[in-house]
Amino acid sequence: MNKGMKSYPESERPYERCMEYGAEALSDAELLAVILRSGTREFDAKELAVNVLKRSGGSIGGLCRMSIAELTRIEGIGRVKAIQLVCLGQIAKRIWKENVKKRDGIYHAEEAAAYYMQDLKYMETEHVYVLMLDIKMKLISDFHASIGSVSSSMVPVREIVREALKYNAVNIILVHNHPSGDPAPSKADREISENLSLACMVSGLTLVDSVIIGDGKYFSFRKEGLLT
Repeated sequence: MNKGMKSYPESERPYERCMEYGAEALSDAELLAVILRSGTREFDAKELAVNVLKRSGGSIGGLCRMSIAELTRIEGIGRVKAIQLVCLGQIAKRIWKENVKKRDGIYHAEEAAAYYMQDLKYMETEHVYVLMLDIKMKLISDFHASIGSVSSSMVPVREIVREALKYNAVNIILVHNHPSGDPAPSKADREISENLSLACMVSGLTLVDSVIIGDGKYFSFRKEGLLT
């Protein structure tokens, strides 16, 4: 039965350790224990945090791909705690994006991949996004173009061009993920990028790059010489 956090020596209690040494000194489990605040009759907050990490693949980053329904299947995680954890993941994603936005511009595949990496590397289906940029490569807006299946997605070329023109974009970057984790382009990916590039040229736009995101890595059509 759970004896509570007071059963730990003060040097092992997450709140006390945070006050003494700062949040950076806490382990992933301790950080989660602070967010969870309390445990259950069976598990204290630290034990509950360890269980959550195990179910998220052993990584705190794995929380970003877990839904409320998945979290509530963990013993001791009810709806409130699940919502707290999902919101924590969303905050982390938004902070990451804000840091990318503060840069002078999005010039390269690395920056485009960084903008979406935390969102897309955990997705179980393909998602297609478009970064819309001005003449100085500053981000105007981004557009969620489509959602596909586990292995493919439909890319609405006409709609992408129309949306970019609506925002007075000059440059665009196409970004989508491969749920398999392998960012190597398929034949369909090559055809889509070529079709979008041609449509952009006719419309006065420039397809700067087509980027595929895998598990912590990406593929750049521009860098590999696959875009004219």
